[in-house]
Amino acid sequence: MSIIHLLASRSGRQVELDGPGSHRRNLMKKPRGKPQKRRSRLGVLAALFVLGYCIICGKLVYYGIHARDETASIPPGPSMLASRPDILDRNGQLLATDIRTVSMFAEPIKVVDADDAVEKLASIFPDLDRRSTYQKLTNKRSHFAWLRRQLSPKQQSEVLKLGIPAIGFRPEVKRFYPGGPTAAHVLGYVDIDNHGVTGMEKYLDQQGLSDLASAGLTGVNTLEPVKLSIDLRAQNVVHDVVVDALTRYESKAAGAVILDIHTGEVLAMASAPDFDPNDPHATGSDGWLNRMSGGTFEMGSTFKTFSMAMALDSGLVKLTDTFDATKPIRIGGFTIHDDAYVPRRWLTVPEIFRHSSNIGTARMIDIIGMDKQREYLKRFGLLTRMETELPEVKTPSQPKVWKKINSITVSFGHGVATTPLQTAVAGAALVDGGELIEPTFLPRTAEQASAVAERVVKPSTSDTIRALFKLNGEEGSGKSADVPGFHVGGKTGTANKVINGRYSHVLSFNAYLAAFPIQDPKYVVLSFCDEPRKGDHGMTFATNNAAPMVHDIVARVAPMLGVQPDFGSNLLVAY
Repeated sequence: MSIIHLLASRSGRQVELDGPGSHRRNLMKKPRGKPQKRRSRLGVLAALFVLGYCIICGKLVYYGIHARDETASIPPGPSMLASRPDILDRNGQLLATDIRTVSMFAEPIKVVDADDAVEKLASIFPDLDRRSTYQKLTNKRSHFAWLRRQLSPKQQSEVLKLGIPAIGFRPEVKRFYPGGPTAAHVLGYVDIDNHGVTGMEKYLDQQGLSDLASAGLTGVNTLEPVKLSIDLRAQNVVHDVVVDALTRYESKAAGAVILDIHTGEVLAMASAPDFDPNDPHATGSDGWLNRMSGGTFEMGSTFKTFSMAMALDSGLVKLTDTFDATKPIRIGGFTIHDDAYVPRRWLTVPEIFRHSSNIGTARMIDIIGMDKQREYLKRFGLLTRMETELPEVKTPSQPKVWKKINSITVSFGHGVATTPLQTAVAGAALVDGGELIEPTFLPRTAEQASAVAERVVKPSTSDTIRALFKLNGEEGSGKSADVPGFHVGGKTGTANKVINGRYSHVLSFNAYLAAFPIQDPKYVVLSFCDEPRKGDHGMTFATNNAAPMVHDIVARVAPMLGVQPDFGSNLLVAY
């Protein structure tokens, strides 16, 4: 093999010789597949780069939109800053309002040292639940946890000074009641999320406020104030007297209400024990019960007012009639008797009322009959649930089967249990011309009241009851409630309490149903003392505690309400 062929073979070239004297030609072929492969690889790398860039951009956009959800205190929405309308009294005085506050939260996934955070927070909040807080801070699967709701500005400042990582604050709205417990059972209170729980706060939610809040339509300054029928001046007086009765008479509970006779407006109402709506859980659940409308009691001899009204209104009993009260009534194994101070003789109708004779009242009811008695009690609204804005209204109780003995005992206030408020409403009807007006906690004019009023007795019957109230206020058990110049009249009631199915001879429920000025009544006042252990002059009857409560209320409230004192008028009793 020639040197040329050898070199050609080693160099990978092919040499052709055309014969003798021919020249050499390099016939080696260039590779054709490699440039195409390089271009394909570059295209794939570029596509991957673009795809990666898009993924990164997409993630950034996603985090920009959704990162708030992972660290915010609540899902996006209006509930945190939903406001409630201010509540005002009838004269524009503030009863309830919203204030701006903040709540503290943590982002557990960002917490560095949970033990240190708990110790620092406990230095500001001594009542902090350390274990629960530690569990919240160490739950790495959680992006959010409430630590403390509704902080004061001072507390927020102190937490900020601690410099704890992953601790933040969210703005909130807190309900504030300037008067504290003064009108607690009327206003009610709200929960931590500003939702009404009881009282008029709950009523507002039931009227659509909660739906507006859910829709984000209750922002700051978007709602008009709500005005109540309550007069804050009178409310302060009633609250003072009621709370004082707990210690003055060593009562288990006490309460009172003032009603405008012509409109049915509740001007003041208080029940004790009570609570502070700014911190409703501080005093326990016993204070939450509104005994004026949410509790039922046997009202005792105040019920003789209604028995007297139905007897006279039916026409079966006249004011001049007399009834035998010389001896007890025995019926069905029971004995109906009078207290020791009631005369043992034949009594006129006014004397039965003035001396509060059980025997005389029972004999009158026996004449009109059980069916007519129940019919009148229903008319007076004393056997059915009262209609008003306040949610806490209890239904009266009555015998499942009415017998003659039930009819007799109900006539003097045993056997039917009603709320003190509805007793006051029925009493107002009997001294204001005979028309029943359901109570309201919102402003109402006399014209509006007239449109919803229902006649329950004749005007002449009302005139007689008014005269009997005045008689009892001047000469009977109501004398301790009279206020010179304002002529307070009414009817006391001392009802023995039922303990373990039997009437107690020690514990009683005492009430006084009154109106003033009795010659032309404008207001009804009802007070009660539940299980009093003391009373004026060492006695525990209604005339010794419930009636003096009315005296204290009227003496202070009458001038505020513009009632002009009258030291000369006299209402004649036609009998």
